[in-house]
Amino acid sequence: MGPWTAALLVFGSSAAVLVVEIVALRLLAPYLGLTLETSTLVIGIALTAIAAGSWLGGRIADQVDPSRLIGPALGLSGVVVALTPVVLRSTAEWAPGLLLLIASLTILLPGALLAAVTPIVTKLRLTSLAETGTVVGRLSGVGTFGAIVGTILTGFVLISRLPVSAILIGLGTLLVAGSAVIELRTRGWRGTAALTLVVVGGGLATTVAPGACDTETRYHCARVVADADRDSGRTLVLDGVRHSYVDVDDPTYLEFEYVRAIAAVVDTAFPAGRPLAAHHVGGGGLTFPRYLAATRPGTRSLVSEIDSGVVHLDHSRLGLSTQSGIDVRVEDGRLGLRRLDDAGHDLVVGDAFGGVSVPWHLTTVEAMADVRRVLDDDGLYVANLIDHGGLAFARAEVATLGATFEHVAVLGEPADIGLDPTATSKGGNLVVVASDRPLDLRATQEALDARGTGWKIATGADLTSWIGDARQLTDDYAPVDQLLQPYRPQSTR
Repeated sequence: MGPWTAALLVFGSSAAVLVVEIVALRLLAPYLGLTLETSTLVIGIALTAIAAGSWLGGRIADQVDPSRLIGPALGLSGVVVALTPVVLRSTAEWAPGLLLLIASLTILLPGALLAAVTPIVTKLRLTSLAETGTVVGRLSGVGTFGAIVGTILTGFVLISRLPVSAILIGLGTLLVAGSAVIELRTRGWRGTAALTLVVVGGGLATTVAPGACDTETRYHCARVVADADRDSGRTLVLDGVRHSYVDVDDPTYLEFEYVRAIAAVVDTAFPAGRPLAAHHVGGGGLTFPRYLAATRPGTRSLVSEIDSGVVHLDHSRLGLSTQSGIDVRVEDGRLGLRRLDDAGHDLVVGDAFGGVSVPWHLTTVEAMADVRRVLDDDGLYVANLIDHGGLAFARAEVATLGATFEHVAVLGEPADIGLDPTATSKGGNLVVVASDRPLDLRATQEALDARGTGWKIATGADLTSWIGDARQLTDDYAPVDQLLQPYRPQSTR
């Protein structure tokens, strides 16, 4: 085997392992959530595959003619990769209890086969002990470079332009094609045709597999679902979670309870009809910016939404083009805050989520200091929180806000915010309000009641008791995913 052929094989197989790893995260997000635990699981399985493949590949290469191993390794891995979308989506819909096992196998098997290519090729290139170090070092470097290219290509190019199913089917096709070339040159392997048919079948099966998205954005599997009971109602679903409800004809209609709570807070905090300068950290379906535009003409809402695909859906499917006074910037919420002038806003709304978890860097004391900086003296910060079980994250986030603002209150179901000790907390959405001016709690409660939420307000001693010994979140310590419960029911936002 020539040096360029060896380098190409090692480079390509190493790159393919990282493509599979990154795309697997996107494929699993609608079913397991896009959380630190999911990422850790996928990375751990991929590293296990690399370790196992390298060890077994080297061991087998010492016992069998290495030239007979490369083709099958590429071909079989290509078949598994191409079938991964239909297998995972079908398992998630029809046998969810097996999802983790099947997901592990679909990463482990091709990863191990592809990782085995490097020691096999190294064995073929070692013709003299005098050049062992040179050969091993060169191929190791080429493999690492291939992994880097695979990572960058997937993260910056492929996912932004192609559906994840197309990426995996395309990669599987390339691997089978590479297998065919090698096998036809060495022994005319007839099995190549059969593998090709399997890849084609996997591609066709993906078109009818459950769990498909309307749009696969850079960050989400996105769908827009029409409301059967309300002709103009639309629900934006991201990774299986109902993120936003929009009435394209009536922006004052608020379906989700937490949005009605936010509206109750804002409507009592500022005179009716007064235009506001508002900044929204997280956009989704832009339900609340639309509400402000309709109820407070002249309001300027600047929205930081990280996902350009969601913004495209806002325009194409959710009627954003008919709204005025809403400026959406595709940017990270924390970076968006840093770009704002001091004391230039009446209102900041926090409603950014990945799955059902707030991105950790938007939860810290330092992030809240930036929120306080952009608000004027009478400004208001209101945020949507989602938590379950012991509500450890929500308590920590409220404690964090208490270190930044003079007045803090939490709105939610009485059992969730410690106002009904006889009931069991179920968790879900909470709304936290913070400001340096006193909050009109009586008027806010009346507005909550008028909107039919059934929510109550915790503040003062009740809130202090509810927070307990929760630790403040900082840029140096913010284990948001760990504070949230491992099992997260499908919440509405």
